[in-house]
Amino acid sequence: MLRVMDPPAKVRGRSRVRTGLQGIRLGGASLAALPLGKFSANRFGGFGKMSCMARTSSFGKDTGLQARMLVTMFLLGALYAALVAALFASGASGITILLVAGGLLALQLFTSDKIALRAMGVHEVSPQQAPELHAMIERLCIQADLPKPRIGVMESQMPNAFAMGRSKKAATVCATTGIMELLSPAELEGVMAHELSHIANRDVAVMTAASFFASLASMIVQFGFFFGGGGDDDEDGPGILGLIAISMIVYVISFFLLQALSRYREFAADRGSAIITGRPSALASALLKIAGTMERVPQQDLRAHPEMNAFYIFPAGAKQSLFNLFSTHPPLEKRIAALQRLESQLQQGGGAALAPA
Repeated sequence: MLRVMDPPAKVRGRSRVRTGLQGIRLGGASLAALPLGKFSANRFGGFGKMSCMARTSSFGKDTGLQARMLVTMFLLGALYAALVAALFASGASGITILLVAGGLLALQLFTSDKIALRAMGVHEVSPQQAPELHAMIERLCIQADLPKPRIGVMESQMPNAFAMGRSKKAATVCATTGIMELLSPAELEGVMAHELSHIANRDVAVMTAASFFASLASMIVQFGFFFGGGGDDDEDGPGILGLIAISMIVYVISFFLLQALSRYREFAADRGSAIITGRPSALASALLKIAGTMERVPQQDLRAHPEMNAFYIFPAGAKQSLFNLFSTHPPLEKRIAALQRLESQLQQGGGAALAPA
């Protein structure tokens, strides 16, 4: 359990900003003061004498994820080309298309994460404000051979975590106060290793770029209906209606491509967490706790930012849908089963290599 102690509003007559995030402690003990050996499986269960020393040589690349990201970007690129062709056919000028599309893409890549984090009320925390969380992530980054990302905390009862950013050097990992209060240090370590795996796999950047195509198509549909859908000009009408139809097709196909990629990348990040920490059982325990707690989280917290579901470690308000086609995450049972298989591989092979789930 994590304790959050608010600093006093004034100390000896000097004003101090109330962050609500200072004095964070994990499991009732200072994480920074614990030696690395304290986080061995003997303390938290799972793998006998196996410790969580660096396993960077076995992290490798998930070729399945890399192939899926490549195919997704190729297909989305093809859809985008068709959308641009439709824009030309509807009468839009090349300069207008270039300025609008290029500007929106740059905005998506370089500012979307900052806008999302600000909208969700995420506060970047310093090592002085959250020493244990910083110490944990710094150790995990050393083990995963990653540059240390910015670290944020979101004050919410919803137990969740996520990573955002366009590159390994421009990434942010965030945990809610709810997840830090709910999980043990070992479980939280598994969750944060999962988020760092997203950064290492670069799937966060791919999801950010890929979502641009769906966003652009959605905007064209909305503006098309608003400005051109009801026009009486017989010459321009068919062009606008055709553009709207193509944009809707692009949006629908983009949506399903992104959902499929999102589901697989969760398996890949679970595997990455298992490799970094050597404790798949800790992440499995964390997922079960999060799933059980979600049912008790106020509905207004679950509905606050539904567009972020694809980035969460566990979707808010997750429900089973037809063939899971509309789900951003694989079913919990499949994730737990995959983690159990990874645990068996670690026990049998000593963690030298883990096959993708």
